[in-house]
Amino acid sequence: MKIIVSPDSFKGSLSAADAAKVMAEAIHNVDEKIETVLLPVADGGEGTLESLVNATNGEISSVQVQDPIGRMITAEYGILGDGETCMIEMAKASGLTLLSQGERNPLIASTFGTGELILHALNAGFRKFVIGIGGSATNDGGTGMLRALGMKFLDAQGKELVEGAASLQSLDRIDTSKFDERIRESRFVIACDVDNPLVGLNGATAVFGPQKGATEEMIKKIDSNLSHLADLIEKETGIALHQKAGAGAAGGIGGAFLAFFPVELKPGIDVVMTAIEFERHLQSASFVLTGEGKSDSQTLSGKAPVGIAKEAAKHHVPVALISGYVEEASREQLANYFIEIASVANEQVSSEKSIMNAAFHLKQRTYEMVQRLINL
Repeated sequence: MKIIVSPDSFKGSLSAADAAKVMAEAIHNVDEKIETVLLPVADGGEGTLESLVNATNGEISSVQVQDPIGRMITAEYGILGDGETCMIEMAKASGLTLLSQGERNPLIASTFGTGELILHALNAGFRKFVIGIGGSATNDGGTGMLRALGMKFLDAQGKELVEGAASLQSLDRIDTSKFDERIRESRFVIACDVDNPLVGLNGATAVFGPQKGATEEMIKKIDSNLSHLADLIEKETGIALHQKAGAGAAGGIGGAFLAFFPVELKPGIDVVMTAIEFERHLQSASFVLTGEGKSDSQTLSGKAPVGIAKEAAKHHVPVALISGYVEEASREQLANYFIEIASVANEQVSSEKSIMNAAFHLKQRTYEMVQRLINL
């Protein structure tokens, strides 16, 4: 019997890699002869880099870049096992977790550091990129990233604007003459689960601005500035980003990629499964075990476990779900994808206890589930 162990992270308690190890230990406690294949996953946000590097036997490269408010930090990018593909996680350089609550300010936060990561990788010879754009602290329409790669954003006097979304109201001209020519020779796959347009009621700022520290007044200002930016990008490229699906991802960096890069936007879990050759491992699998911190209606909207279940279904491999907490209201719909569903937190184990001793309780629940699965 072969079981693929492919959880996402249990946020706040276990990384995807650690969760996979715990689940595999439980499987071997049931029967040490069961073959396990550990393929921890992520959905394009935090943890994607580690998942892809570990699953492909790749390596990590550390470089100095700017964080969202201009401080120098050490950030990482991954080199996948093929030796050709560079994995960049935007959150490593431009992420919300790099800032304290009081430092969150999307008027000044910049994606410059993400551009620096791309530049470092280009200089190292990479031309194939996978970029996860979840967890950003920024709302600058990707202008910081574009600056790091040679583009200039100028006011009416020909002066370069300062970093951030606030200064875009003074944008008069985009100078693309020094934009890194190696971009055109490269291929970018963007792991993105957001199809929001750049501006408007469903745009980057209105929907995601508040979690980045935007007030009502800031939202109006930034949305207006991004609309002005989109006008000038359309003038420069002929591409209208205002209502383009995906352009609003990660504070508008999705729009920058769509306008200036040879790019393909894909759901994060699809990008990850392709990179770790998930389909190949399914060929001889008996079951797949997956999980995440909390399974609810958002899971049904295409998060990692459902992406895994859909892929496994194509090969008629059943999938079981073990999550830190399973929302009862979503259980019936989740049952359309999973043959077994278990919540680590239950009548006997409170959510607080399950988080405090996550490995122990996840191991228990996995042991119980695998016993049921092999007796089906």
